[in-house]
Amino acid sequence: MIDIILNSSYGLVLTLLAFLFSLRLSNKIKIKIIHPLVLTQLIIIGFLVYFKIDYKDYMNAGANIIASFLGPATIVLAVPLFRQWSSLKSNALPILIGVLAGSLTGILSMFFLSKLIGLDKLLNLSLITKSVTTPIAMDITKSLGGVPSITILGVIFAGLIGATIGPKILSIFGITNNIARGIAMGTASHGLGTAIALEEGEVQGAMAGLSVGLTGLTTALIIPFMAKILINFM
Repeated sequence: MIDIILNSSYGLVLTLLAFLFSLRLSNKIKIKIIHPLVLTQLIIIGFLVYFKIDYKDYMNAGANIIASFLGPATIVLAVPLFRQWSSLKSNALPILIGVLAGSLTGILSMFFLSKLIGLDKLLNLSLITKSVTTPIAMDITKSLGGVPSITILGVIFAGLIGATIGPKILSIFGITNNIARGIAMGTASHGLGTAIALEEGEVQGAMAGLSVGLTGLTTALIIPFMAKILINFM
C-alpha cells in the first residue's frame, strides 16, 4: 500500500481533502482552536508520521503544486494594503513602532523562555526568530549558526498558537482597534496570523500582511547586534 501511495499524486489529493474536511468541521463546530489551517496541518503531519513518509516525498507527490501558490498569494496581500493606503500613511509611525516592539518582544521572549526551561545555546539560536516568516527566519538562523529545521518548527508553532488564541487574547486585553489587531497578528504569527486577520476584516488583513514583511526586515537588521549581546548569556 505504501508503494502505491508513494507512486501517486497523493500529496496534492491529501492536502485538498484535509483542507476541505477541516473547513467543513470548522464551520460546523465554530471553535477558533479548530481553524481549518491548523487542523489541516495536524492531519497531514499525522498521515506522514503514521505511514512513515518523508516530507520531501510528500512535497514531490503533488504538494509542491500548492506550495507554488504561496508567492502569488503573498503578492495578493498588496490589494487590501493598497485599499487601506490612506490608513497606512496616517498611522505610519504607530505601525513602525508596533512592528519594532513586536520584533523585539518576539526575540527576547523566546530567549528568556529558552533560558527558563533550560534549552541549550544551539536551540536558543534556532528559535529566537520564530515570529518571522519561514524563508527569512531560516536565513537569519543560518547566519547565527543555528539549525534551520528547528527554526521551521518554531515558526509553525508560533503561527499555530497565534492563529488559535491570538484574537482571543487581543480581545481579553481590550484591543479593538483594527490596525492594532492586524499589526499584532502579523508581527507575532506571520502568515497564519495574517490569514486569521483577513477573516476579521480588510484593514486587519492589510496591516497584518504589511507587518509580516516589516517584521522580517526589522528582525534581520537588529538580530545580528542583539545576538552578540545575547550569546554571552546563552
